[in-house]
This record gives sequence, C-alpha cells and structure tokens, in this order.
Amino acid sequence: MTLSLLVVDDDESIRSTLIEFFETFGYTARGAGTATEARRLAAEDAPDVVLLDLRLPDADGVLTLDALRADDPAVGVILLTGYADVRTAVKAMQHGASDVLEKPVDLEVLAAAVLRAAERGRMRQELAVLRARARAANIDTTASDAPVLAPTLAQLVDLAARNADAPILLQGETGTGKGYVARQIHERSTRADAPFVEINCASLSATFFESELFGHERGAFTDARQAKRGLLEVAGAGTIFLDEVADMSIDVQPKLLKVIEEKSFRRLGGTATLRSDARVIVATHQPLADAVAERRFRADLYYRLQVLTLTLPPLRERPDEILPLAESALPRGATLSADARRTLVAYAWPGNIRELKNTIWRAAILADGRPIQPAHLGVSTSANATSVNATPSDAPALNTSRSAADTAPRSLEAAEREAIAHALRAADGNRTRAAQLLGVARSTLLEKLKKYGSTDS
Repeated sequence: MTLSLLVVDDDESIRSTLIEFFETFGYTARGAGTATEARRLAAEDAPDVVLLDLRLPDADGVLTLDALRADDPAVGVILLTGYADVRTAVKAMQHGASDVLEKPVDLEVLAAAVLRAAERGRMRQELAVLRARARAANIDTTASDAPVLAPTLAQLVDLAARNADAPILLQGETGTGKGYVARQIHERSTRADAPFVEINCASLSATFFESELFGHERGAFTDARQAKRGLLEVAGAGTIFLDEVADMSIDVQPKLLKVIEEKSFRRLGGTATLRSDARVIVATHQPLADAVAERRFRADLYYRLQVLTLTLPPLRERPDEILPLAESALPRGATLSADARRTLVAYAWPGNIRELKNTIWRAAILADGRPIQPAHLGVSTSANATSVNATPSDAPALNTSRSAADTAPRSLEAAEREAIAHALRAADGNRTRAAQLLGVARSTLLEKLKKYGSTDS
C-alpha cells in the first residue's frame, strides 16, 4: 500500500526520524516545520495523512488541523503532542482528528494509526463521490443504511437477547453481518440502555490491545503518562464486542477467561481488582476449533465461549433471502427489473451481505432513476465464477471471458484467487481499495494473499 505523508513538527530531528521510519514501508513522506509551510506542502502534494505537532511556532495545532481539513476534507490528521490531556484530545477529535498520540510516540502504534487514518480518508472520499453521483441522479441515499437482519437469524438473535448474561460466539464468513448481529443482540436485550463497545483483536499489537481492553495505570509502560480506563470499564453493564477473536494474543486469553468466569480484571500495571458486568460477544470468520487444534487459542476459553454459538450462513446458502435483503438495501425510489432479480439470485455473493448492499447502492446510482438492470449490477453468474464490481465509471473493465477449457467447475479456492486478482487489477494494486471492492476487511485480504501467495494471472 503506497501512502503519502506530511510530517509537521518544528523539531527537525523528530521530522527526519518519522520520515525515515515511514519510508521503510515504501511510503512517500515530506516534512514541514511550521503551519504555513504545512498548508503549502499539503496543497502541492495532497497527502493521505498528516502527522501534526500540537505546538508550532506560528499557529496552534488544532487551528492548523481545522485549516488542513478545510483545504482537504478527506485528509487524515493525527495530532502528536507532548502536552496531552483529556481536554485537548476531546477538542482535537471534535475538530476531525483521526487520533491524538502522546510524545514520545510508540512507532508501532503510530504506524497502525496512520493506516486507520488513511483508510478512513479514502472511504470519506469515495463516499463523497458516490453521494455526488446520487444527488445528480436524484437518488435519496439515506435509506441504504436500513437494517437488513436476515429472517433465518431473527429467532436466534431474539434467543441470544433473552439470555442477556451468557457469552456469545458468532461465526461466519466475512460480510455475513456478525457486527450487525452483535449490535442487534445488544439492542434487543435488557442491556440496551448501557454502552455497546467494540474492538478488533486483529488490528492491534498485544500490549496496545490489552491496554484498550483493560485500561492501564500511569507508568504501566513507556508511553503511559496517565491512567486510562479500558473498554471493559467503559462498557459498564452493557456489551463488549470482540471481533476476530481468533487473532487474540495467547497471552491475553487467560485474562479474558477471568473476566467471563469471575467478572473481574486488573488494569495494566494496577493492583486493584475491578468488577465487570459487561456481556461478552465475540466473532470470528475462522472456526475457533481449528485455532484450538493449532494451539493458537486456549481450549478452556473456547469451551466457555461456545456455550451459545450462532453461525451466520453465507448468502449463497440462503438464496430465498437474497431478494428481501436486496429490497431492504435499495435507496428510496430505486427499483429492480425482473432480469436484475434473477441475476441477484444466481450470483454466489462471496462478499455476502456487505457485497450485496454495496452492489445495490452502486447499481441504483448507475441506473439513474431507471429500473436496475443486470448490467448495472456488474456481477458474473457463470458457474462458480466470481466477478468484482469496480465502480464502472472510473475503474478498468475486468476481463471475465473464459475459453472452452475453462468452463469446467472450479474450486472455491480458484474462484477466490481469481476474485482477488481481479480486484487488485481494478484497484491498480491498492490493497485497501481492492478489499473495498471485494466487500471484505483489509486484514482479511492480507490473510488471503498470505495464504495464496501471488494472485497474478
């Protein structure tokens, strides 16, 4: 993934250190020592992410943040400060900062923050483009976020909601709606008035994840300048949702088991035992039993989590629900032609509900007020084939033609490899964009690339 960064700090040694660090990732990075220079360079280069010092010789960092985001609303800005306090952090986030990190900053934490900021920025940019097209087509996009809980899951969700104390394990392929189901369980339970908080176990290092989950005391590690409440404390009597739990560090797993069994935990570096009344819901796209067999996941924690397990079937296994889900995802005023309906049911939907919703929304924009036709959907219904729907107006067309020798049914792995290759070509090698086209998380795409190696065809 190629990113462009702008490092804004009046300390030249800090600028050069950060520029050198990020250049090792293959990113391009430039430095500025003042707010004035930062705005000039940002106008010239349009960076994906700006690393911005709070105190600059010619301007306050928050004011500079406002100016940079006014010039480019899609830019991600991470505020770096040696004077961090809660008030500053809250103000910066209210003004659109992606993150506020305290100096001296942990480079691993900063690198993760840069990726998050860049991805959010690109999503904002793409959303703005799609909304502009929707306005031009006189399409109301507000209805596209309507809930789409599949009928086969409704009874299971209600059962889980009624049992508001037992931990829940959600299993299913990427895009089947595990996060949505977790929130539905919370909102239908007696805990609905308390917070729902979530954390992705795959996106953070073990130490940072533990700090986010349990909190830490001042001095617990190098950058712990002040005590911090963890998400378990924030959740209170609500729900904490741990996504991609199979990727949780083996060192953290016994502490989670203690939370579930004893309703207690300690902050990092702390000695006081804290109580937790939060309900735990976990999700994974890979079978936890396999992770246990590979000794990546503790058996005792697995047995404790799988008491109430909901498996979300892929969309291809419930074709009778495709059209109701598609109808619920239609923007107001959009309609499906009979041929489009047949195409929707015939397609395999490797990206599941997430891919279906994105496809419907794009198709409605392309149809420009007319009934949606198969060509607007941009999917292939050839036997076992998987096609990627890039935004047709600005992405290269995908070559989906197949010779007679290719017409034999292919394995799911072959179809998956082809879909990834198509997405990477359509995104010009940008893995974040390719993941968006596929309707999967970037971490899932990276995992598939590692599994399959090169997908060049």
